Amino acid sequence: MSTLFLHHSSYLDHLTPVGHPERPDRIRAIDRILEHEKFQSLERDIAPVGALEDIARAHPMSYVDRLHRQAPSEGTSRVDADTTMSPGTWEAVIRGTGAACLAVDEVLTKKVNNAFSASRPPGHHAEKERAMGFCFFNNAAVAARHAQAIHGIGRVAIVDFDVHHGNGTQDIFWDDPDVMYCSTHQMPLYPGSGAASESGGANTMVNVPLAAGEDGAGFKEAFEAIILPRLEGYAPELIIISAGFDAHKRDPLGGLNLVEADFAWATRAIMDVADKHSNGHVVSILEGGYDLEGLARSVAAHVLTLMTG
Repeated sequence: MSTLFLHHSSYLDHLTPVGHPERPDRIRAIDRILEHEKFQSLERDIAPVGALEDIARAHPMSYVDRLHRQAPSEGTSRVDADTTMSPGTWEAVIRGTGAACLAVDEVLTKKVNNAFSASRPPGHHAEKERAMGFCFFNNAAVAARHAQAIHGIGRVAIVDFDVHHGNGTQDIFWDDPDVMYCSTHQMPLYPGSGAASESGGANTMVNVPLAAGEDGAGFKEAFEAIILPRLEGYAPELIIISAGFDAHKRDPLGGLNLVEADFAWATRAIMDVADKHSNGHVVSILEGGYDLEGLARSVAAHVLTLMTG
């Protein structure tokens, strides 16, 4: 298997207040662990600057322009209680969208089997016209729309195993029959959405909330009983993973008890569906994960599974 790893130094330049969990060290931890010898066969590339027209397929241009104007030339600009911009934020977020689109391009043109974009800040809380929860643009949504507009893909599935529900992804695709969103997440927890009853206008929202304290057994049951059958029935032509690792038992922002092997198992299960319906096409995009050791080990397990199939 050939796996593409996309990264960029600008992700270190999005600065957050001291003590903020979404910090540059997250990227440093990932970069360090992926320097290990067992990852030497990764195909590595630099995240390009994303095209504004790509972003505008998921977010109105009025919102894109407003966010760009809000980016400070010095200091920080607060978007909400948890979300701030620094002088380096704008380049980081548009390279995140650029990486998401390049990953789609490389996978769908069969230059690589799959791809992992280690971008920062995350994206799945970004709604159509609202930045929140550390997120500005929804990278997974931009990737899905890019696949449809540029590559003629019909059905896209986004699978999100972050500990927090991806309210932004759900908001963007609520009425869209051509994008299925599947999420396991802790509930109750920020942002408060993601009840099982939230199925969307086209019945393509698949939410499986998990109670605090749930471990790998409950996580696997959620996948095997609900998410994987729904994916099989939908037969997506591309699967995008919103790869959040804050459901790890070490993470300070969640209360689930997953370990690296659980993320590897879920990755393999998603790849099996992709092998059947999507010509193996899988694009993975980093979301949360705030304990550095838990994040690094989980990313390593995830990427190694992508590499070895």
